[in-house]
Amino acid sequence: MLKKATLEDITTVAELAVALWPDNDMAELAEEMKTIIMQSDAMIMLAYNERKAIGFAQCQIRNDYVEGTSTSPVGYLEGVYVKDAFRKQGLARKLIVACEQWAKGQGCSEFASDCELHNEESLAMHIRLGFIEANRIICFTKQL
Repeated sequence: MLKKATLEDITTVAELAVALWPDNDMAELAEEMKTIIMQSDAMIMLAYNERKAIGFAQCQIRNDYVEGTSTSPVGYLEGVYVKDAFRKQGLARKLIVACEQWAKGQGCSEFASDCELHNEESLAMHIRLGFIEANRIICFTKQL
């Protein structure tokens, strides 16, 4: 079962988010997820097995240029996570389709995403779900 996250789901979303982004602080993620849930240009979808949350997808509308796209705004998959025991059952696909439908309802005709260069599992999932690789980049920073 899928369900759009509400403010009552912040702790649940934050617990799943910290599993996806383990370098982040749980309290900070909870605040970030609260902000996202309250935005009209963003959405978090939860996947459940019976009454237990087992995955989520976070998407939003981007109005800035998105690599490989030709329109604006663009729906953007910011993150997707399914607990290990529930992978390979089509849940990521269902979560992403829900995000795509939401973005289409927001007036988007394109949907995009990204992953780290070394994340072969995410790359394979994106390709299986119909995404086409647009570009590969290496980002740089410099302290001033």
